[in-house]
Amino acid sequence: MPAASWIHPTISRRTTVQAGAIGLLGMGMNHLAGLRSANAAAPASPTARAKSCIYIFLSGGLAQQDSFDLKPNAPAEIRGEFNPIATNTPGIDICEHLPLLAQRSHLWSLVRSLTHPTNGHTLGHYYMLTGHSTAPGFKGDRLPRPTDWPSISSIVGDAVPAQHNNLPPAVMLPERLVHWSGGVIPGAYGGTMGHHRDPFIIGATQYGDPFWRGAYPEYTFHQLPRKTPTSDTPTVFQAPNLKLQSGINGTRFDKRLSLLNSIDAQRAALEASATGELYDQHRQSAVSLLASQKIRRAIDVNRADEKTQERYGRNTFGWSLLMAYRMAEAGVPMIQVNLGNNEAWDTHGEAFWRLREKLLPPTDRALSALLDDLGRSGLLDSTMIVMGGEFGRTPRISLLEKEYKEPGRDHWGAVQTLFFAGGGVRGGNVIGSSDEQAAYPASDPQKPENMAASIYSALGIPRTATWQDELNRPHNIYFGDPIEGLV
Repeated sequence: MPAASWIHPTISRRTTVQAGAIGLLGMGMNHLAGLRSANAAAPASPTARAKSCIYIFLSGGLAQQDSFDLKPNAPAEIRGEFNPIATNTPGIDICEHLPLLAQRSHLWSLVRSLTHPTNGHTLGHYYMLTGHSTAPGFKGDRLPRPTDWPSISSIVGDAVPAQHNNLPPAVMLPERLVHWSGGVIPGAYGGTMGHHRDPFIIGATQYGDPFWRGAYPEYTFHQLPRKTPTSDTPTVFQAPNLKLQSGINGTRFDKRLSLLNSIDAQRAALEASATGELYDQHRQSAVSLLASQKIRRAIDVNRADEKTQERYGRNTFGWSLLMAYRMAEAGVPMIQVNLGNNEAWDTHGEAFWRLREKLLPPTDRALSALLDDLGRSGLLDSTMIVMGGEFGRTPRISLLEKEYKEPGRDHWGAVQTLFFAGGGVRGGNVIGSSDEQAAYPASDPQKPENMAASIYSALGIPRTATWQDELNRPHNIYFGDPIEGLV
């Protein structure tokens, strides 16, 4: 199977993504073929149901009992404060604070029985971002390593046939997953596949105090209410400004030598960290980002028309999912959207007002707008949406008095609910169940391996497919079966 091998050196976001950071001096005739083919697309695999996957990651861990798997008949200390509401699909109820998604239940499916064996944030991220519920050599020190399992995004970016449009095959936005302590969460990168298969990161967020959480600027909150914030609430969401000089466009690359002078001279770090063909491929990818009107439009979500911004929400969740929609529209195969800076969904305390007022409303609005736009544009059938976090939350509510004024739920890897839509997914559908306390799978348990296999299968990656390391040794892609009944 043809494979993409885009380079993503380990250097700063500013150096890697901004227009001024891409050095093109010395570009020769061998580059022109790639640039001229920027708008040509490779045919999809004949077995593919989807051309793109949008993986929405809720860092911190969404409480299943307070979202998609309510237990209204459980004792108060388990069921919590929220009530279920009926969806458009008889027999399927979800949280009252997800009314827009309830109206669109015919478009989505729930898997209420995803389970894995850790209650730890970092290892949970690792499991759910790599699609593996084992972690050989994992150290838990928030440092990605070349010995890690490759991420789902890296696997997809390598295995899906190249689109011949020079765009990154896998993108992560609006930020990399960084722990509040400063450590980088492992599992989202190339790992044993190599750094050149890391997803391309589009950074759009700016923080001060890492304990600011939520969909800022409309839905910001401070994680530790008994501590004083050290900075003002964040307000800026701005992706890199990718643009060419006036008078230069994608159809004139091979005629205008002035293109070479339209790029800033900040190329030293990039050139020092990449060599040969891999560097050449990265340059072509970056030039295509500059040249593609679709990609420039996709990134510039802050300037979307008023109606669109109102539908998605003028906040990080809304802008991120609008960007994801536009990336899928442009033809990027894998888009990982991190909704929840600094583990925003980690609701140990103050859980119910945070979910009710800060977390569920912007998610409900933005995800519903994404479904609507994919449907209207005819892309829903060819775009799979997957949403989950690193784990669920404990059945029993508790209070950490030293840090919070109100109760919440702790970490719980034993069960969580996954959300699926598009890409052939059956709407109005629930797979598996949890027990009466939403504590353990009661039927049809699934693992991260099954979730990953469902993504790979939807994108047409054969069960026998492998990826090859630098010594041409094959490595399996599938480590589980796709979730039965999902499609």
